[in-house]
Amino acid sequence: MNTWTLRNVLFLCIILPPVLFAGEADVIDVDVRKSGDHLYHFDVTVTHADEGWDHYADKWEVIGPDGSVLGTRTLSHPHVGEQPFTRSLSGVKISEDAMQVTIRAHDSIHEYGGMTKSVELPK
Repeated sequence: MNTWTLRNVLFLCIILPPVLFAGEADVIDVDVRKSGDHLYHFDVTVTHADEGWDHYADKWEVIGPDGSVLGTRTLSHPHVGEQPFTRSLSGVKISEDAMQVTIRAHDSIHEYGGMTKSVELPK
């Protein structure tokens, strides 16, 4: 690496806002239970280096086997001092032929891309 390139890389590392380095939101735990006919309740634990309103985990989703979004839990505020955190979503309707779903988290900067969890659905 020549001196000019190294100097530019160092400069960018210093001036880029730290918010860009917080990383993506990760799903680290999921508890699912059946709550009715084809209805499920999810308790999902997410971790993310929330830094305030400019960069925080802002939702998580239940994704069906075909890739469709079956349910969304909107996270209406940053969880700066509460990491990891668990939030619930009830009344998620899932077809009887689905055996498992995937939970993914979203953050306000990186969108999707963090760790997901696939879970078997209880019968």
